[in-house]
Amino acid sequence: MPTAIEEGPLTTDELIAGGRPHVIRGLCAAWPLVRLARESDSAFAREVARHDNGMPVDALRIPEDEDGIVGYVAGLASFNYRHFRVTVSEVLQRLAAYSQHERTPGLAMQSAQIAACLPGLLPLLRLPMPADVQPRLWMGNRVVTPAHFDSSHNLAVVACGRRRFTLFPPEQVANLYIGPLDFAPTVAAIGMARLDATDDPRFPRLREALQNAFVAELEPGDAIYIPPVWWHHVESLERLNALVNYWWRPGAFAGHVPEPGLEALAHCLLAFRWMPPAERSAWKAVLDHYVFGDADPAPHIPESRKGVLGPLSAEMVAKLRKMAGK
Repeated sequence: MPTAIEEGPLTTDELIAGGRPHVIRGLCAAWPLVRLARESDSAFAREVARHDNGMPVDALRIPEDEDGIVGYVAGLASFNYRHFRVTVSEVLQRLAAYSQHERTPGLAMQSAQIAACLPGLLPLLRLPMPADVQPRLWMGNRVVTPAHFDSSHNLAVVACGRRRFTLFPPEQVANLYIGPLDFAPTVAAIGMARLDATDDPRFPRLREALQNAFVAELEPGDAIYIPPVWWHHVESLERLNALVNYWWRPGAFAGHVPEPGLEALAHCLLAFRWMPPAERSAWKAVLDHYVFGDADPAPHIPESRKGVLGPLSAEMVAKLRKMAGK
């Protein structure tokens, strides 16, 4: 059975050090948007629309017979949604129209940079995050985003509606039946199995994944921390749902736009995946020693000469990227 996610107040440093998903109830209960959401959907929507500057954002429309689940058509020939560039106000208007009907298409506004499309909201979304970490808004109706991962730290705050998060440890990847890495909705590769269809014969290991899952349901003002590379399946449960999230990377990769882990995965697939087994095994030993081992890989080298095997400073990041041909 899934396990409840641990809860309680923690700092971002404590969250990172723990390396586990964590829920902080009421972290943003004082946000004006949250107070309006608790009053009514209409009050929340009016406040968001008031700050709309007309900048287009990304939105997905999912046919009503897809149960709001973002994914593929049969055979993975294409995605099961249409993509639009519209304003935030147009998204809200469409959601208001859909809310009058029991069965509707799914609609999801995704990863809208608040500073770009709703700049007036920024002062109202206060969290102790680094200045260069910009919040993003996700908004829609009853939509399901299947299991996927981010390679950055993620703090997500429910601003309106309710969301259910089902998280899986990274080692459950083989049990989640992840779709193509290079043909994925909204870039992130997603799980192809429905979590509510455990009897589907195509996905027999899904039950094992669910036995190792962590689940939490969040209301307005609640926040969840999702560590990098933890798979998360997100269900929006109301006619209007909104989430504000913050992605960040500490240390030498702070502000580094490309995702270093995903870059490395692509390099590894290119370099090692199709080598003869003996050669691939040899490189695995090298990578385990230099990359994945916890011990110092070069204690015999003076600190002044460790170079890229020493602390990962901005200078060393630049040197490594040069070595990688970036």
